[in-house]
Amino acid sequence: MRKTLILKNDLFLEHIPDFNHVESPERLRVIYEQLEQSPLNEIFTYPDFEAAPVEALELNHTKEHVMRVAGTAGKTFSSLDPDTQTSASSYDAACLAAGAVTGGMEMIVRGEADNGFALVRPPGHHAETDRAMGFCLFNNVAIGARFGLQSLGLERIAIIDWDLHHGNGTQNSFYTSKDVLYFSTHAYPYYPGSGSLGEIGAGEGEGYTINVPLSGGHDDRAFAKIFQEIILPVTREYRPDFIIISAGFDTYFADPLGTMAVTEQGFACMTKQVVDLAAEICQGRLLVALEGGYNLRGLRDGVLGVLAELSGNPTCPGKVDESALQTIIESEKEVPVIEQVRNIAKRYWSL
Repeated sequence: MRKTLILKNDLFLEHIPDFNHVESPERLRVIYEQLEQSPLNEIFTYPDFEAAPVEALELNHTKEHVMRVAGTAGKTFSSLDPDTQTSASSYDAACLAAGAVTGGMEMIVRGEADNGFALVRPPGHHAETDRAMGFCLFNNVAIGARFGLQSLGLERIAIIDWDLHHGNGTQNSFYTSKDVLYFSTHAYPYYPGSGSLGEIGAGEGEGYTINVPLSGGHDDRAFAKIFQEIILPVTREYRPDFIIISAGFDTYFADPLGTMAVTEQGFACMTKQVVDLAAEICQGRLLVALEGGYNLRGLRDGVLGVLAELSGNPTCPGKVDESALQTIIESEKEVPVIEQVRNIAKRYWSL
């Protein structure tokens, strides 16, 4: 069994608590309530962590953007984007969300834990360096990656983004860098409109962005196949020092914003594949950060499946039978886009 951190805080529930928004505090409340029940409250470690300071935020964001978000603090309601609103505590929650990722990464690198899950909101992967968008204020994962490269002695980081929506902000943060390998599986064309096959990085970063744009209806077997055929072999060749997952659960089959057909088993399966890879190539160093997911049952059960695979504890609620996971992984599901992605990626990787 592995030592798995859970980074949670009730401040995350204070972001837009009274606004009728699909990205609501209930998303975390249903997870937090589940975690308080035995044996979950005994399996995991719940460390203290601090908010990311302005200096950490500015590793990935412009000073003007940080000041703009900071200017919403204490205000009952502000709108930064047609989809992105704030309340009085949103700035503090966003700083703490970024701090959960940087703090979790630091604890894992120091050997205080094997892996972890930052159960935070607001989410982050749509936030650009200079603006909020898509429910996101600061890009938690991008800040974490930059912090890892600058302060934790990491030289290469892989980010795997399985949210329903393309992580435009994360992609753009590292589009010209070879220090971060970015993968995204996402519905396309769909919000935010980016993430085409041809978006592969530029300059030194050419080939270090790999997008897998998908039509609707892809299921557990399809995602497992994408991981087996593209994501795992390229990451193995890249050999990162740390892996971060941007984990959106809006690919769940019943998600109100979704178009996919993933189940709780599918989320567990993707996690198992990455956990096994991390053990092989980067001392197991892996941090999962929550992004989207708007069906409360699917979000809760998907998170439990991920946590069960992170911990490796067979008594963990949400643990999927190993034979069931292996059946998904070994499926001969046909996913036509894989060949298209491979034809582009093999210019840079041994596929």
